[in-house]
Formats: sequence, C-alpha cells, structure tokens
Amino acid sequence: MESLPIHPHLTVTSRRPSLSETTRAHLSWRPPKFLEYTRGPVKIKYLSRRTCLSNTNGGIKRKPHKVGERDGVIIVDHGSRRKESNLMLNQFVTMFRDKTGYPIVEPAHMELAEPSIRDAFGSCVQQGANQVIVSPFFLFPGRHWHQDIPSLTAEAAKEHPRVSYIITAPLGLHDLLVDVVDDRIQHCLSHVAGDADECAVCVGTSKCRLY
Repeated sequence: MESLPIHPHLTVTSRRPSLSETTRAHLSWRPPKFLEYTRGPVKIKYLSRRTCLSNTNGGIKRKPHKVGERDGVIIVDHGSRRKESNLMLNQFVTMFRDKTGYPIVEPAHMELAEPSIRDAFGSCVQQGANQVIVSPFFLFPGRHWHQDIPSLTAEAAKEHPRVSYIITAPLGLHDLLVDVVDDRIQHCLSHVAGDADECAVCVGTSKCRLY
C-alpha cells in the first residue's frame, strides 16, 4: 500500500485489492439489462414473407397476396419408398383442395416417388395456371427447402417460360401446429387406454402402444 500526494493538504491512499475482494466482485457481477434473457413467455416471430424464394421466370410480376383462379398450387413432400406414406399426401391434397376451394392443387414428391415436381408443375400449366405456387410440406427450412426444391422447380419451369412461380416457406412455427401436435398426443393416449381406434397414420401398424 502506498500514499499518492495529490494536493498539499490532500493525500489519497491506494492499495491493490485482495484476492478475496476480487473474487467477491466477480461473483457479484450482473450482466447489463440488454444481455439479460427474457423470463416467462416469449413471443416468437414467425417466418416472414422475406424468407420465400420467388422467381418471375419471364412472366408478369405481381404480388401473390392470395391464390387466384389462374394460380396452381403444388404441395410437395419428401417422398417415400413406403406406398402408404405417399398416398397420405394425396389424401391431404384432397382435404386441402376441398377446404380452400382452390381450383388447381397438385401433389408432388421431391424424390423416391411419383408424381415429381416436374410432373405436378406441368399438370398445373395444363389446367390453365399462369403462376405456380410450390408449398413445401416440411416442418423447418433445411437443405431441401434451401437447395433441392428450388433447383427441381427451376428445372421444371424451364419447360414453361411464360409461367411464373414462387416457393413458399415451410410450415415453420405456427400456433395451429401446437393444436395439431396436442390433438395427436391426446388421440394416441386415448387409443392406448382403449377409448379410441388407431388413427389413419398408425392403422394396421400396431405402433401406437405402450412399450
């Protein structure tokens, strides 16, 4: 410890902090407000329109605010070697078409099964679509959404140079998906308890049971 003369009548005494004082100061440190994590419910921002991949493909530019009569919709999943899985996409497309009333809706598989994106794109054009909306039936934006589906769609669009297309975001984070997952869980629990039949996903597989 040493004294530092600053003024003839004032002396400041300084000393190095002890190890224990340094430790206490370190342990008592708190992050500034802007670094603190939010506690409690967090409002999640969903994927915005900016995440969509679009291309005019030589057609007329316009904002696709809603699906019109000359718009074709392709619901594309991954595709499976299991026939039952592929047929379920057809069933979903039928449900989607009936509920939305969209005139042109086609299923497509990215790989492993038919119809392909190319086939579905051509079918939409044959039905009168001048814009095709490709909607990935995927949960999150992985490699298939970033690379594979855009590449396959671009190849399909080359055969129809006057037709525009857009690739929408995948399902992502959506409030309604919470209800879907919760409903699925409750139904499976009811089935295990003997109060409900197997759902369309598990029927005939005996997968929905206690182990």
